[in-house]
Amino acid sequence: MDGDSQPTTSTSSAFSFISKGWREVRDSADADLRLMKDRAKSFKNLAASFDRELENLINSAPTFAVPAIRSSSEMEFMKKLQPKISELQPKFSEFRRVYSPPEISRKVMETWRPRAKIGIDLSEIRNAIVAAVEERDTDGDGIVRFDRIRKGTRRMFAEKEQFGDWKPIRALKTRLKEFDKRRSISSSVEIFSGIRYTEFVEKVKSSLKAICKEPEESKEVPPLDVPELLAYLVRQSGPFLDQLGVRRDICDKIVENLCSKRKNQLVLRSLVDGEPPIIENDKVNDELDLRIASVLQSTGHSYEGGFWTYFKKNDASDRKRHVAIVTTASLPWMTGTAVNPLFRAAYLAKSAKQKVTLLVPWLCKSDQELVYPNDVTFSSPEEQESYIRNWLEERIGFKADFKISFYPGKFSKERRSIIPAGDTSQFIPSKDADVAILEEPEHLNWYHHGKRWTDKFNHVVGVVHTNYLEYIKREKNGALQAFLVKHINNIVTRAYCHKVLRLSAATQALPKSTVCNVHGVNPKFLKIGEIVAAEREHGNQAFSKGAYFLGKMVWAKGYKELIDLLAKHKNDLDGFKLDVFGNGEDANEVQIAAKRMDLNLNFLKGQDHADDSLHGYKVFINPSVSDVLCTATAEALAMGKFVVCADHPSNDFFRSFPNCLTYKSSEDFVAKVKEALENEPLPLTPEQRYNLSWEAATQRFMEYSELDQVINNENNVSDLKKPNGKMIAKSISTPSLSEVVDGGLAFAHYCLTGNEFLRLCTGAIPGTRDYNKQHCKDLRLLPPQVENPIYGW
Repeated sequence: MDGDSQPTTSTSSAFSFISKGWREVRDSADADLRLMKDRAKSFKNLAASFDRELENLINSAPTFAVPAIRSSSEMEFMKKLQPKISELQPKFSEFRRVYSPPEISRKVMETWRPRAKIGIDLSEIRNAIVAAVEERDTDGDGIVRFDRIRKGTRRMFAEKEQFGDWKPIRALKTRLKEFDKRRSISSSVEIFSGIRYTEFVEKVKSSLKAICKEPEESKEVPPLDVPELLAYLVRQSGPFLDQLGVRRDICDKIVENLCSKRKNQLVLRSLVDGEPPIIENDKVNDELDLRIASVLQSTGHSYEGGFWTYFKKNDASDRKRHVAIVTTASLPWMTGTAVNPLFRAAYLAKSAKQKVTLLVPWLCKSDQELVYPNDVTFSSPEEQESYIRNWLEERIGFKADFKISFYPGKFSKERRSIIPAGDTSQFIPSKDADVAILEEPEHLNWYHHGKRWTDKFNHVVGVVHTNYLEYIKREKNGALQAFLVKHINNIVTRAYCHKVLRLSAATQALPKSTVCNVHGVNPKFLKIGEIVAAEREHGNQAFSKGAYFLGKMVWAKGYKELIDLLAKHKNDLDGFKLDVFGNGEDANEVQIAAKRMDLNLNFLKGQDHADDSLHGYKVFINPSVSDVLCTATAEALAMGKFVVCADHPSNDFFRSFPNCLTYKSSEDFVAKVKEALENEPLPLTPEQRYNLSWEAATQRFMEYSELDQVINNENNVSDLKKPNGKMIAKSISTPSLSEVVDGGLAFAHYCLTGNEFLRLCTGAIPGTRDYNKQHCKDLRLLPPQVENPIYGW
């Protein structure tokens, strides 16, 4: 009995263990099935919601009213939407095929996340498993054959023929077919145009915008690799290698091998496009050119020709010429090269015959603090431009329509002037490179290392403002420095200008130069003169004060001559008192010298010449012989005052005015001062007032610079245009001997200014061959290495 009971106990334990294991498997399967049912129910609700929306849309279509006028934008949107709707049906078919019931039992369990939802009746899966378990075959060892369960399940699903179409997909397909049928009766454009303001259509539009929007390509351009650079170098060196005996086909082979990576990409692209994978050398070369161009464009570099050849790109399609005025100073620095070019730009733009650009230097904050008075500084070029325009409009009385641009500059304490940093010509766009006016051409080009002005511009005019030789002679070793500067000035003006205007004969005699005063006075001074004349006509006293002198307080501005004259004739001018207005670097020395000689000079703070406190003075004294054309002298004459000045070439223009009293000696100076104090100045005639105005100065400038011929010559414009309106370069004729010499001088100057050691030896500010990082930040410029790469001039 014990032997029989032991096998029975073992069998019962085995069946108990198997039953327990199967219950655990069944419970786990039930839990999984409940989870899948919950997921399916959620997706079925979503499909039903979409089905209701689509049904409402279709049912409401026949009642839509078609308006008489439809928006073109709405029609365009529906045209884009129509093919997208047609594409939905095959996509749903593909969706149904992939997620059909026979595969969901496996794929959904493996790949779908818990939040994913699917709608399907999974009871058949459970029934198949239960049925297979009830018919289990233990083969006498009590082991359930689950492989037979899987086979039975597959047979069952095969017999069910995959349940046909999935119910949600079948319903959606039916609705889409019905929608297409109705659309054939009434076009989709008409239907949607009638409901374009309904809330549902707006939601549909916003949802489908992503479908209609084309994908954007990446704008990132990969840099050139070494093989591409070598291939480009070999191809560009073809003529040189040909001279060395290297055949052209060998060069092409080298380029082809270096571009093998690019060639492989072209083969793949051809296969994708369905074209035969035949890549010719020309196509490889074209791809290489496109690569070079795309990389250069991505860096912002724009190649504008080499040093020897430069194609003029001025666009004269609007029949207007472009005038660029380049100067060496800017407001609020109250100097002649800041004020006079500003007025010139305003009055040239006033005629509306040409477009005008004024190019002024931009100084970093540290240099602004050294140059600009009254602690005035600017944090951006836009801020300084606003200051300049406001100052100008207060004085000319009209709105000047011209452009103001900036180029990088640095202030030199030793020279007391601003030196350009980098190539100044590059800050005039090629399309505007027509006529250039260089204010102080010698100053702008002392250290100019860039494109030749006469190559980039059709006509270049230089205006000489300053007698640099007179200033240099006053320095240590002045004679030697003046000798060198004289010849450098001759070289740069000859190489970079077509025409040079000297304001007076006091300046250096330069090549291609003509003497003519092309400056006027601020209109405010002429108005003051008119007020003074009106008061005198009514019998009122216009002048209640005596004599004064106004100017920057540096020895070279006439203070040395003034102190010498007053000290020499101190007794002859007994009781004579002179008020002196000015600020400057030599203010302390000048005041000490006057005090030591016990001169009757009253030193006052510098004032604007148009200030009300200066209106009552009758006599303006200016003994300076270093000026080219004293602006203060012209302003005093415009206000109806007497002017006592030296018999000097800088004052030749003023001799025709009766109130200008010139002296030739110190004794004559005393006589002219007494004459002015004892008499009343004569009122200016209309002709004299006009000669002092900027209108007359602009007319003289147009005539003597030959700018009127250049601007009015429409043949110059038409010659630059093709029949299709595009610009072409002028034909190159055989240069004359003079032009060859000028070109050689320009090339020699370019080479010398490119050497930093030679620049420093001649007094250049260190680091001015290119602008610095602060200039890049302030003016939003590309680095010099990008603007002027090493492989280009």
